Amino acid sequence: MAGWFKALSKTRTVLASALQGMVSDGVEVDERTLEDLEMALLKADLPPRLVAELVMDLEENQIHGNRTPVDVLKESLSKELKLCETDPFDFPQSPACILLLGVNGAGKTTTCAKLAWMAKKQKRKVLLGAADTFRAAGTEQLRMWGENLDVPVVSGRQGSDASAVAYDAMDAAHARGVDLLFIDTAGRMHTKDHLMDELEKMVRAIKKRDENAPHATWMVLDASLGQNSLNQARIFHQSVPLSGLILTKLDGSSRAGFLFNVQKEMPGVPVLFSGLGEAKEDLVRFDPDAFLDGLLRASPDEDEG
Repeated sequence: MAGWFKALSKTRTVLASALQGMVSDGVEVDERTLEDLEMALLKADLPPRLVAELVMDLEENQIHGNRTPVDVLKESLSKELKLCETDPFDFPQSPACILLLGVNGAGKTTTCAKLAWMAKKQKRKVLLGAADTFRAAGTEQLRMWGENLDVPVVSGRQGSDASAVAYDAMDAAHARGVDLLFIDTAGRMHTKDHLMDELEKMVRAIKKRDENAPHATWMVLDASLGQNSLNQARIFHQSVPLSGLILTKLDGSSRAGFLFNVQKEMPGVPVLFSGLGEAKEDLVRFDPDAFLDGLLRASPDEDEG
């Protein structure tokens, strides 16, 4: 299983050279050091308003404080991350329908399967809905995952009405008495109005079977896109209100700093899970402390190898 330190290596590398001159005790934080750090933080896709605040915090600490620069960064950045304290799989009703959204290539189908595996490990009864009817490969990929994980999949033919598949999956979830239904949707560009209209149609179809569904709407974000992925989430949120975010491809991103803007830009929509690698075990609950340590720590913990 991949660890946070390894997964964040590319973003940490962007920060490393600027931080190197700040980690030793007694090192003075001068104007050149601050400029280098400012550029590194921006390159890692931290929001400009936060970078400006961090530089001010470091300057203030240099004059009046006695903390190390890294301690200042950790304290300031920790305020930008929020922990979801409840289990995202806990719902008051059963079956609970969870809709997975995102743009093309974000990794929704794989994430959908990994979520099912995680829920199954908790002894929950799970069903998958393959509502990505635009891509034959998408439906087939989810079916293969279902076979490997021993999780049933409700699907339709390529080109069939995705809303009908979603309705059938909701109907099957009730009939089979499952705990969680994960519905994989087609990747859609947030700038295409007709595709967003189709997503809203799918939600209406699900509500015909259960007026309270979907009980959660989670968007899968490609971490390698940095701030652009957050811009996408805002537009999706306008069409179908989001209740959670999932980060994928964190191990391939050097722009993970965008995450420090989520809480400000999308209050009330927590980051629930993070993808640290390719294996099914590498989708984990989001841990703000581990994320921050993975960015600023000089060496890995022993349990990460």
